[in-house]
Amino acid sequence: MNNTIAEGVRLVEELKRLIGDVDEVDVAVCPSFVSLSAVKEALQDSNITLGAQSCFWKESGAWTSQVAPNMLADVGCQWVVIGHSETRGRFGTVDGELAKVLSYFGETDETVNLKAKAAFAAGLTPIIACGELLSEREAGKTDEVITSQMRIDLAGFSSEQAARMVIAYEPVWAIGTGQVCDADEADRVCGLIRSIVSDMYGNQIADSVRIQYGGSVKPDNAYELLHKPNIDGALVGGASLKASDFAAIVKAAL
Repeated sequence: MNNTIAEGVRLVEELKRLIGDVDEVDVAVCPSFVSLSAVKEALQDSNITLGAQSCFWKESGAWTSQVAPNMLADVGCQWVVIGHSETRGRFGTVDGELAKVLSYFGETDETVNLKAKAAFAAGLTPIIACGELLSEREAGKTDEVITSQMRIDLAGFSSEQAARMVIAYEPVWAIGTGQVCDADEADRVCGLIRSIVSDMYGNQIADSVRIQYGGSVKPDNAYELLHKPNIDGALVGGASLKASDFAAIVKAAL
C-alpha cells in the first residue's frame, strides 16, 4: 500500500530508464489496484510487465470490495500475487492486540488455491506465496508449514498450469523487518518446494516452475540469493519502491 497514481507512474518511468535494455530477466511491477491502469499506460512499449497484488475467485457478484481476475486481465495484468503473508494475515512485525485482529483478516490455503485457479481461468499467471512465522521457525516447523501450505495451495492444477505458475518463498519473519533468510537456507527451502512440486506433478514440471525468494531482498544480498540453484527470482518488497534499488536487483540476476 504505497504510492499515489502519479508516484507510481514516476517510479516506473525511472525504472524504464534504468533497465530498459535488460532483456534476459523477466520484470514485473505490482502496484495498488487504483494505479494499475495508469501504470499500464506508462509501461507501453517497455520490457516491464504488469501484475496485481491479489484477486478474488469469482468473476462477478455480491462481493463488495473484491477485484475479480478478469478485471485485472482487462486492465492489462499478466500476473497476480496470491497468498502473500500480509493477505494471509500473517504479518511478521505486528504483535499484541492488533495481531489478534489481523488474524481474522487473512485468507486460508483453500482460498489461495481458489484464487490461483481463478487467475489461470482469466489468463493470468499466479505468483503463489508461502512462508513460516518466526515462532514456527524457532519451533523447527519450517518444513512442516511449507509442505502443508504447498500441498493445499498447489492442488488440482493441470500439468500446463502447474508448469506456468510461480511460487514465492517468503519467510514471514523476514518481510519488512530488514532480516533476510541466509542464502543457503533460502535455497534449501526453495529446493523443498521444488521437491513437493515434483512429488505432485513430476520432475519435468518441477524443473519448469519458477521459485522466487522474498523477504528483505536488497541490492547487497540479491546476487548471492539469485545465483543459488533453486532460486529463480525475487519477490521484491520495500526495495521496489526505489527505482535504483529495484534496478540493481534486476541486474543482479544477470
